[in-house]
Amino acid sequence: MDKHNIDVSIVSTANPWLDFLTAKEAPSLARELNDDLEAYCATGPSLSSAPLRRLYGFGLLPLLPDVPTSEMTSIVEQIGSLSHLKGVIMGTKGVGKGLDDPALEPVWEAIASKGLVIFLHPHYGVPDELFGDIENGHVLPLALGFPFETAIATARFILAGVLDRHPDLRLLLAHSGGALPILSSRLASCIAHDPLVAHRLKHDARHYLGMLYYDAVAYGAPELSMASAAAGRGPNYAADAAKSTDGIDGWSALGSQRMMFGTDHPFFPPVPGVADTEGKWASVTENLAAIQAVPGWSEADKEGVRSGNAIKIFGLA
Repeated sequence: MDKHNIDVSIVSTANPWLDFLTAKEAPSLARELNDDLEAYCATGPSLSSAPLRRLYGFGLLPLLPDVPTSEMTSIVEQIGSLSHLKGVIMGTKGVGKGLDDPALEPVWEAIASKGLVIFLHPHYGVPDELFGDIENGHVLPLALGFPFETAIATARFILAGVLDRHPDLRLLLAHSGGALPILSSRLASCIAHDPLVAHRLKHDARHYLGMLYYDAVAYGAPELSMASAAAGRGPNYAADAAKSTDGIDGWSALGSQRMMFGTDHPFFPPVPGVADTEGKWASVTENLAAIQAVPGWSEADKEGVRSGNAIKIFGLA
């Protein structure tokens, strides 16, 4: 953090989370890890320029099929009581059947009532056979598998009407929403032409992208501009909304308010020839450069993405 002039971070465990454990093991470990993370953040360094700690965290839930819902919601209560935990980190499988699983309804309700942010992060990827027989390392799973995993999971979440029932639920998508922003109009068109789902939702599917939040880990200004524009035009697609004529730059500026700087730490350490000579992480420097280069964002928009939005969304002011 010091090397990159980062004042405050919200940290979490890395994937995988707790779904590799048994239903007997996971709840007690979740509670223990949440308490440990709270202590880690609470006893960490303070920010000299403001009454803040430098570390805050996302808590863990025991999201396994055989864990009672009451246990999950009880741990949501625990997380909500820990002042340095600002949300929960969650994978795309939910309790095993995806984010459209009705079994998650009490969990969504509990999280929304506590005002916690859900950080949705991919882990499981897409079927390996899609990547072929030639060895390409981790490139295709990380670059393409994760973004499509996020897109599919979030589309199912939207199609299930979760945001219609819980409009105050705050879902933060990793990797600037993955493939969802660029495919959101295609998704909306497919919904409109399928009688099975055409009248299921209160709004056009594109509206819901304006209810989500996004990290700014896209590694390029055009990608950030696209994601923020998809978020910013969301209000246009509310039922009976008057359509604005702001255009891409106007939508992008509005959508920037739902985006927050991220680092991808610790997965992409300095690499000779990629990172600079000071040993800085390209995942930090490239994403900061991307934020600075988005043409439709004012300096105030960029500062919001770098810090102000997170301060507001996570209640750090």
